[in-house]
Amino acid sequence: MSRDLQIGDVTIPGRVLAAPMTGITDLPFRRLAARLGAPYVATEMVASAELARGRPDVVRRAAVGQGLPLTVIQLVGADAGKMAQGARMAEQAGADIIDLNFGCPAKEVTGAACGSALMRDPDQACRIIAAVVGAVSRPVTVKMRLGWDETTRNAADIARRAESIGVAAVTVHGRTRKQFYTGAADWAAVAEVKAAVGVPVIVNGDILSADDARAALAASGADALMLGRGVYGRPWLPAYLERALADGTMLEEPGRADRLAIVIDHLRASVAFYGLPLGLKMFRKHLGWYVEQAPWPADPLERRAAKASLCRLDTPDEVEAALESLWCGSVTQGCNSGVDLSSQSREAAVA
Repeated sequence: MSRDLQIGDVTIPGRVLAAPMTGITDLPFRRLAARLGAPYVATEMVASAELARGRPDVVRRAAVGQGLPLTVIQLVGADAGKMAQGARMAEQAGADIIDLNFGCPAKEVTGAACGSALMRDPDQACRIIAAVVGAVSRPVTVKMRLGWDETTRNAADIARRAESIGVAAVTVHGRTRKQFYTGAADWAAVAEVKAAVGVPVIVNGDILSADDARAALAASGADALMLGRGVYGRPWLPAYLERALADGTMLEEPGRADRLAIVIDHLRASVAFYGLPLGLKMFRKHLGWYVEQAPWPADPLERRAAKASLCRLDTPDEVEAALESLWCGSVTQGCNSGVDLSSQSREAAVA
């Protein structure tokens, strides 16, 4: 398996990508994951109409900055003209790739005829694709599901039409919209999309480990894979799975000292980006996942109690002190061992 993935004129130095996720893949998270080795981390889903109006929170979701190997901005919307306008703004902001969301299952999104609702209206989906491809010079990609429900699995047909319009790659989550996130992702069903197009196909859904990654690629025949919920509390996972797929090396999950550095970097970057109190509020969901994913405290009940306690703290200093106590208080070697994300990256996080 080649280490590179070619999407239009963009060479991605890896085939394990991190999905766009609202409330998750903001600029602090993307910078952190990139420093940990992720080759591709997309922005949060950006509403094209609200981006064009300049709504502050939506503009912030599309934020670009230093410290990223490339910038992928994902747009969502139902109106072809507004999607084209949003795409032009994304290109002007520095997007290397513009991704179109035809897969979000959330009711507030599908209720506005956006996201996976467009899989019920392939003609409108193609009008949007054509408008965006015609509006920008950057590669345009599409992220979709298998279909709206089991009776309308039309991902292969939409992908075929999208390719003919000029889409440079397609990502498919192995569920229908009706499934939301229930059941198991059907990686084998993505093989039909792979057979239908010549552009790269990326498989998505339920990929949490190296074994999952290998199985998803084998079942789908896809050119690459995309991680979603697997990165919750594990921003290093794209780089770790990349290494496992490339040469079979199974890296150990970060230890206490390394994780502490990662979590504190993320906290400080979030506060620097959003300010207080919003930065701490935005970080709390990540903090909860970091604690859930950590192997300590060993007892699950203690871990849940620690998570609840940490997420009630009111200042970043209190969070840092509590983390030191929780993760390092009983470690004889301390938490000042050399890690990649110490002083240099902390300075970068707040730059």
